[in-house]
Amino acid sequence: MNDQRTLSARTRQTCLEEMAGKRFDLLIIGGGVTGAGIALDAASRGLSVGLVEKQDFAAGTSSRSTKLVHGGLRYLKQGDVQLVREVGRERAILYRNAPHIVIPEKMILPIVEKGTYGKLATSIGLYIYDVLAGVERKERRIMLNKKQTMEAEPLLLTDILKGGGLYFEYRTDDARLTIEVMKTARSHGALCVNYTEATEFLYENGKVTGIRAKDLLTGTEYAMHAKKIVNAAGPWVDQLREKDKSLYGKRLHLTKGVHLVVPYNRLPLKQSVYFDVSDGRMLFAIPRNNSTYIGTTDTNYQGVLERPTVTREDMEYVLRAANEMFPTVKLTEQDVSSSWAGLRPLIHEDGKSPSELSRKDEIFYSKSGLITIAGGKLTGFRKMAERIVDVVAKQLAEEEGRSFKPCQTDKIVLAGGNFASASMIPAYVKKQAERLGAAGIGEEQIRVLVGKFGSNSEKIVTKCLEYMEQDQTQTAAEALLLAELHYALDEEMVMTASDFLIRRTGRLFFERDSLEAVYPRVMDELAKELHWDAERKDREWKAFAEEYHLAKTFL
Repeated sequence: MNDQRTLSARTRQTCLEEMAGKRFDLLIIGGGVTGAGIALDAASRGLSVGLVEKQDFAAGTSSRSTKLVHGGLRYLKQGDVQLVREVGRERAILYRNAPHIVIPEKMILPIVEKGTYGKLATSIGLYIYDVLAGVERKERRIMLNKKQTMEAEPLLLTDILKGGGLYFEYRTDDARLTIEVMKTARSHGALCVNYTEATEFLYENGKVTGIRAKDLLTGTEYAMHAKKIVNAAGPWVDQLREKDKSLYGKRLHLTKGVHLVVPYNRLPLKQSVYFDVSDGRMLFAIPRNNSTYIGTTDTNYQGVLERPTVTREDMEYVLRAANEMFPTVKLTEQDVSSSWAGLRPLIHEDGKSPSELSRKDEIFYSKSGLITIAGGKLTGFRKMAERIVDVVAKQLAEEEGRSFKPCQTDKIVLAGGNFASASMIPAYVKKQAERLGAAGIGEEQIRVLVGKFGSNSEKIVTKCLEYMEQDQTQTAAEALLLAELHYALDEEMVMTASDFLIRRTGRLFFERDSLEAVYPRVMDELAKELHWDAERKDREWKAFAEEYHLAKTFL
């Protein structure tokens, strides 16, 4: 195995072979943010850790959320004070440990006639929210009258507007956050692989001792063994519980959330807005670089787990809601540049609608020893991981007399987060931009790059300069793309074009209009570096073409 402990596509095969040859303290099934968080927590406490994910890392729920590390204002309305307190504190920890991908954003909550929150409720609610979440003084809520609200956001409808609350939420890139956690887990010794499916459990005397794992890229099967196995498969947890014959009692209730992306100039908001919809729900509209995205819905889901889609009804609902709140923009289907749908793996409660279901996580214990974690929110992933690893460490301590360190992930800086504070990032962007200034790469491009890769952008800029020196016929933009791709191959286990163009860089959703010029080059480079034959390359072309098509197709 490579000594560098990087999450490299080039050592994935070696990693699988190593995983098959050892018995882990802990084996995790699921490579979303929860599984990644568990891997980091356990590895940093001294456990030997393996993780398998049957798709790409973060390909399920963890790349399809509203992309907010938020304090859960709506949970306050449901009376869930503890959840608000916990996720508020978690937000501050994430901001400290990953300042490149956890960004404070002003959020306006318009107060409208017959809306979800009245003026007094908003004022008190936001105040309690600030206190519970431990919000810094400079980010505490400000109440606005109607005139001030209209000045803060001129696109808001005016006839039923009564005022607004201005507060802070934190925007993130959920897939990038997951991959940074996974890379950090790897740096602490965890062995993590994507495109590897746990096809069945292995047992001895009725106790689960391992899994049969299939490499979906080569078809090779491996037996992997562990003292403890955690099922953190998100929407798939019940399928695994069924394989374990332990699907009884509580089970999942899947709901679907969709988001639409429009060009920023079609919805040029001054800040994010959390607004009422006439049916009683609330949606977010969030500016991000040259786009604004709007969502999310909350409907029951029973379709294919791997590929939830945005229906025409979903699309029309979101556009109608946006046009009601921002009546002058008159968004149409033609304005939608891309979309995504994701599933929330909630815990079922009889008689409750999707929006009323708790976002709390729960741990299930099987007679075989399988431990399952389900539910929860992106913001709470670190605490979910801590709870699970506490359980595993306690069991191992009782069975083997070993002792483990307590959780320390609140102090672990994530990959890419090596900045003394978030305030240092603009100077870092400027410095990297200066290195490429002569080549015509602007500061804005570097700002976007640093927003994805953080302090690791320096490696990408260095590679870019090397490529430009080696081949002076290519443009700086081509060299930068190539450098980004090679970094993702070497340190982020990119195995397909979709891994790179969707989850590592967000291009499919937020830079879709640039893809036609980019993805043939990406495909050629991947084919060369990963040694694809013509048949494999053709398969990859078709797979990405389908993703590209689906992002703008409403069935």
